[in-house]
Amino acid sequence: MTRRAPRVRLAPSLAGYVSLASARIVLLNWLLARKAGGAVLLRLDDIDPRDAAHTESAEHDLRWLGLDWDTTQRQSDRRARYAEAAAVLERAGRLYPCFESEDELRAKRDLRARRNQATIYDRAMLKMTPAQRASAEAKGKRPYWRFLLSPEPVGWHDLVLGQTQTKLSAMSDPVLVRADGTPLPLFASMVDDLDAGITHIVQSDEMRGASAMALDIAQALGTDTGRLRLAHVAPLTDTRLTLRRLRTDGIEPSAIVACLAQGGNEAPGLDELRGAFDLANAAAAASFDIERLRTLNTARLSALAFADVADRLPPGATEAFWLAIRGHLERLTEARGWWDVVAGTIVPPVIEGEGAFLRTALELLPPEPWNGHVWDSWTGALAQATGRDGAETLRLALTGEDHGPDLAALLPLMGRARAARRLQVAAA
Repeated sequence: MTRRAPRVRLAPSLAGYVSLASARIVLLNWLLARKAGGAVLLRLDDIDPRDAAHTESAEHDLRWLGLDWDTTQRQSDRRARYAEAAAVLERAGRLYPCFESEDELRAKRDLRARRNQATIYDRAMLKMTPAQRASAEAKGKRPYWRFLLSPEPVGWHDLVLGQTQTKLSAMSDPVLVRADGTPLPLFASMVDDLDAGITHIVQSDEMRGASAMALDIAQALGTDTGRLRLAHVAPLTDTRLTLRRLRTDGIEPSAIVACLAQGGNEAPGLDELRGAFDLANAAAAASFDIERLRTLNTARLSALAFADVADRLPPGATEAFWLAIRGHLERLTEARGWWDVVAGTIVPPVIEGEGAFLRTALELLPPEPWNGHVWDSWTGALAQATGRDGAETLRLALTGEDHGPDLAALLPLMGRARAARRLQVAAA
């Protein structure tokens, strides 16, 4: 029998800009599908107007990361479908109305906690009579709706964790529909997944309980969940960063992808990552290390051609400039500083005790035109005259930095007049 290609959905959190934690889950789903030639659906959880405001930025950020999708689904377009599914659950006796306020629920939880009892919902509203419900509604109260969880555990074979089982009896019946008729994410997402024919779902291990409840909801809707493959990966830790912030800071998308999807300090492209993708290995790489991201970004920048970055470099920047600096950047935004070094105005520090050496360097500075050999010829003559190398002193005087790109490449770009002025300032 031919194995069916995966069909996944990307569902980035819309509670603000896309976070790295959300981006990792999206990426793992995408890699799983695309490696096997499967289909990808982008689902926008935009029922809440506050979330809807971030749909455009989420799509933009995911495309910047290099991801694509075959179709888009908006939850705001599917309200009628959720109401239909809720009616099915209500007729089956699995969705029941509740009227308790949050204060009443909090008081119940506090009381159970003081009695050392589990603080799950006590299902008091299941005992409400039709007359009591009518009375509550007559007073202007509108019910929200809870799902009656099954008494039996829910189990599945997890693609990462193996055989998994969750006791629903240890959980509160979840609210699926608010009093205004708005479906909660757990409910809307499961209905969407069933209708879209989603076959594989990769999500954070923190969602394992929600997965069990979602499977119970699907079964209550009369769906065979045997075709659905779940995978729960360790949650990403130690970061509140967003894709938007990293982009602004000059981090390359390929470095982010590599950091989220694999270990090591290499930054392969998305196509290479897709071909070598292994969910078990990716699931284990859950900690986020900003230093590792910087290392990966440096590696990625050093491999980029001028054409890849020309439109993001300072106006006037040349290919020679890019080739000189690209192996010495942690972030592309640092190129601005090096462009000031070779084509702008910087004020180097006065270098105490080096005045005589720098004045000699100025006297021996060759006339233009300069080529790629000017640095070697100049420093060679200076070494003969002074008996010392002095490269570190020259670097500080010419660039204002104690490390950076090869001066043999920078000096011709800098030009004689600019170099001479900086030697004079540093020697003062």
